[in-house]
Amino acid sequence: MTAVAAPPVIRTRHLGDLALAALAPASWGTTYVVTTTLLPADRPMLAATMRALPAGLVLLAVNRRLPKGEWWWKSAVLGLLNFGAFFPLIFFAAYRLPGGVAATIGSIQPLVVALLSLLVLRLRPARAVLYAALAGTGGVALLTQSAEARLDPLGILAMLTATSLMAVAIVLAKKWAPPHSPLVMTGWQLAVGGLVLAPFTLAFEGVPTSVTGENIMGFGYLGIIGTAVAYALWFRGIDRLAPTSVSLLGLTNPMVATIAGLAILGQTLAPGQILGFTIALGALVAGQALSRRT
Repeated sequence: MTAVAAPPVIRTRHLGDLALAALAPASWGTTYVVTTTLLPADRPMLAATMRALPAGLVLLAVNRRLPKGEWWWKSAVLGLLNFGAFFPLIFFAAYRLPGGVAATIGSIQPLVVALLSLLVLRLRPARAVLYAALAGTGGVALLTQSAEARLDPLGILAMLTATSLMAVAIVLAKKWAPPHSPLVMTGWQLAVGGLVLAPFTLAFEGVPTSVTGENIMGFGYLGIIGTAVAYALWFRGIDRLAPTSVSLLGLTNPMVATIAGLAILGQTLAPGQILGFTIALGALVAGQALSRRT
């Protein structure tokens, strides 16, 4: 049976959805550079709180909508998964692991999403899509290889946990089908995550004695660009795209992180890393094409 090609308008709309959703992990690819160059040292809870709470409160004030019915607890669950737990784990890993090691671990997310989609949504991804996800992980591993990489066990555990939590959040958001716009949903979840994080930050790290202009720039960038805007686009993508297709876009994270390292930190790429970049990019493109067909 011959497959019927999608009309040009639908294909264009799909590509637009992919491009907008990809801006989210692309912006997250700059988190490691911003954390290491602009934020206060060794304060993962503070970084997580300042990234979530101000942005969440601003979005709540702008949208002026609160959850209703079951969306009170659903927003709380998604807020804890996406922000309340995910953010501190990510910053903890960023402080303890080289960006390349963290990116390699994070690149397994499409495989986790594929497994959860099968168990929760009864969606069976094509084998070719899984092969693309595996190739993407291999490409990221090559891309981020470093002879000086520190394999800190706690950092690795934090990154694995964070990756798994975001995978669960992607699948649950797809299953629950949020009733409001991505911007409204982002505000609810950020506010929940930030309010949960705030008392733990005060208890374990306390109030910072000094904040520099660079710190304010870092917090502002992560809060506005890397969080409020990025997650609104990410949730929009979850609503409009297949779960595995969305998670494969996460491969743009380590590629942007590598480019940021080249441009800002003066890093260079070995031939093996260039090969890894090419493989990861090819896996991303192929995975999206295959996801579109299935």
